[in-house]
Amino acid sequence: METGTSSAEGNLGSGRTLGSQPRQRVRFPRKERLKGRNEIGEVFSRRKGVSCPGARLLTLRNGLECNRIAFTFSRKFGKAVERNHSRRLSREVYRQLRNELLKGYDLVLQIYPGRDVFSVRMEQLRDLFSRAGLLNSSNGNQELS
Repeated sequence: METGTSSAEGNLGSGRTLGSQPRQRVRFPRKERLKGRNEIGEVFSRRKGVSCPGARLLTLRNGLECNRIAFTFSRKFGKAVERNHSRRLSREVYRQLRNELLKGYDLVLQIYPGRDVFSVRMEQLRDLFSRAGLLNSSNGNQELS
C-alpha cells in the first residue's frame, strides 16, 4: 500500500515549506561583541561619550578591523524581559547601521528607560553615531583621535 501525501509532509519543521527558500540567519558575530568586565570597564574609564534622550554612546579606539559593541542598561530599567527586549532591538538597529560606521572602535551603548520602539532606537543610534563622528556619510574620512 502506497503512502498518500498529507499536508503535514509539506512542512519541514523549520518554519519553511517544500519549495520555499530557507531563511538566512543573520547573526551578531562574536568578534563584534565587547565582553567582560575588563573590556567594558576600559571603555568607561577612557571614554569619549555623546548622549541623547534615552541613550548614551561611549567610544574608544581599539585598533582592530571591526567595531565591538556592548549594550548596558541603567539600574532602573525594569525587569529582565524588558531589558532583553531592548537589547534585541538595539542589536538589530546596530546590525543595520554597522556598515555605515567607521571601523576600529569599542562602543558601549547605555540605554535608559523610555520608548522601546524600532524607529525611535534607529533615530537615537543614528544621532549618536553621527555626533560621535562614526558615520561614514557624515564625516568623510575623518576619524576620532
